[in-house]
Order: sequence, then structure tokens, then C-alpha cells
Amino acid sequence: MPGRAWLLAGIGLTLAGCRVETVAPGSGGSQCEAPAAPTGEVWVYTSMYRPVLDAIDPLLQRTLPGISVHWYQAGSEKVANRLDAELAAGGTQADLLLTSDPFLYERLKRDGLLMRYVSPNAQRTPRSLVDLEGHYTTSRLSTMVIAYRSDLAEHPESFRALTDPAWRGEVALGDPLTSGTAFTWALSLSRSYGTDYFGRLRQNGAVVAGGNAAVQQKLESGEAKVGVLLLENVLTARAKGSPLAFVYPTDGAVVVPGPLALFQSSRHPAAAKAVYDFLLSVPAQELMVDTGQLHAADPRVRGPGGEPGLEALLARARGWDAETVEAGVSHGAEVKDAFARAFQK
Repeated sequence: MPGRAWLLAGIGLTLAGCRVETVAPGSGGSQCEAPAAPTGEVWVYTSMYRPVLDAIDPLLQRTLPGISVHWYQAGSEKVANRLDAELAAGGTQADLLLTSDPFLYERLKRDGLLMRYVSPNAQRTPRSLVDLEGHYTTSRLSTMVIAYRSDLAEHPESFRALTDPAWRGEVALGDPLTSGTAFTWALSLSRSYGTDYFGRLRQNGAVVAGGNAAVQQKLESGEAKVGVLLLENVLTARAKGSPLAFVYPTDGAVVVPGPLALFQSSRHPAAAKAVYDFLLSVPAQELMVDTGQLHAADPRVRGPGGEPGLEALLARARGWDAETVEAGVSHGAEVKDAFARAFQK
């Protein structure tokens, strides 16, 4: 069955697992009984910010009291390294994966490690943000924008403009070799402007700072005036009085989907599916927005920090599709190598 047809059929099956019919009073009710509440232990490997997990956990415990959820929380790269080590040793204890490395999910899918599962709470997620074969779906989105000090009289309007002489020596970048979101940005820009774009950035004096926190620090300290930074970092910092502002680039912000997937090896798949559904529910999505300043995958949920919601974000962003995923999986190493060569000169 084609991928899209399988997805739609899967949604139907998920919603129609029990057939309910009208019967005479006292005749016993529906044709099937409500399933027992799921129980068991569920391990979630995640790069989600700790404050978001601290906000979600109490609601999760109240919603699914029979399930004991354990979090392994670290950056996306560290989560991937731990997962690789466990798989190499014979298997992972993770039931669910919730990170910001969309290309990792495609590799795991191709290795046959992910279970097909279509949550009823993913019905409204834009099709470009789900695996049409049902192995993973986006749970929330981060967004790479242009950040700048609010005391600047002018600022660049596009990622391409970061190579203009007006910004020589004033630009800070994340490192795609260590930051998953910086890699997604580098991949996207290389698809538009070629890998020569990295060399032009270097020639213009751009500095590689490390992760997003390091880029933010350089901007706030005045070491740089402009940077490529996550929207969530800017919104969080601004709420604390930071002198940062941002612009959605005219050549498209870079969205970074944060997928959710279920491992085939899960020891408690019913419980894991219940947690999966919970993480895609509106209350959990709202906590990701309010606490993490992320965009929800559900278009009904408002945007973070007074920003527009999902549909408006996608209209301002570079397209995300199967070709983008394929480029990351098949050519990601080439992009990283090109970036490293440009900034090692």
C-alpha cells in the first residue's frame, strides 16, 4: 500500500479499534469493553529542555498514573551517541525517542528499528512533517533565525546577506559538527547556495562559536553583532531582559522538526503508545510552547512568545520535505566536511 494511503488507513484503524453499537437498555452496552489502562515502565530518550520535562512530568503522571516514565535527557548528539553504543552492544532500553535530529529517525527507520504507529493526535500535523509510512512524526519545531543586538541601527534581512562586507567580522555561527540544529541550517543553506557559501562566510570573518548557547553569549557580550540562532533562545533571553532581537530571513527561516518515534524493541508497547499520544496532545504541546518557546506540531496551538502559530511559521520558512530528509541522510557527511574545510583554512 502506498505510504500516504497506509498513513490514512492507519489513522482510521487507530480511531476505530472498537466498534460501538446502539443497543437496548440493560442489554450490556457496547459490543466491546474499554481497554484496560496501560501500565509499565517507559524510557524516553530526549533532547527536550529540562524545564519542559519538569513541566510535563506532573501532568503526565496525573494523566497516565499506571505508567512509570523515565527520562534520559541530553543534547541530540549525546543522545544519538548513547543510542548507538547501546545498539552496538545488543539493544537499547529506550522505548521512545524525542530529539531534534530528524535525520537520525530516518536512519533508524531504514535499519528496521522503529515501530509503525500513527497516533490519533497526529491527524492535524502537516503531512510534510510526518513519515508517511508511519514510523515517526514531528512533536514540536525549533527554528533557526537571524538574531542581532537590538541597539543596531540596521541588521541583515537574509542568511545570504551574512556574507556581505557590511557584516565583516560581526557574525557568529553554531558548529554543524557538534550541534544538530546548526547542521540542519548548514544543510539547508548549502542546498540553496552551494557549499561555497561556507567559504564566503569564513572570508567575511564569521566565527564558529559552538552551540546555540555560545552564539547567544557572543551576541549578548557584544563580541558579535549578528548570529544564526534558535528562535527559542532569542525568545527566552528576551523575556529575561536580554538585548536580543530577531528577524525571519527573507530567504526563509530554517525549521528543525523534533520527531517522536517508538522502538520495535519496546518492552511495554501499549504504555509507550499511551505516552506517545500524550506528548502529541494539546495540553503537552502547550507546555512545550509556554516553557520551551517551541512551536507545536498541532496547528491549533498558539505560537511561542506571542509569535504566529505553525501555519504562519511554515509560510516564512524553507520547505521541509522528503528530499530534505534524503539530503541529510545521504549527503550530511559531505556538508559537514565542506563546512570543516572552510573554517579550518
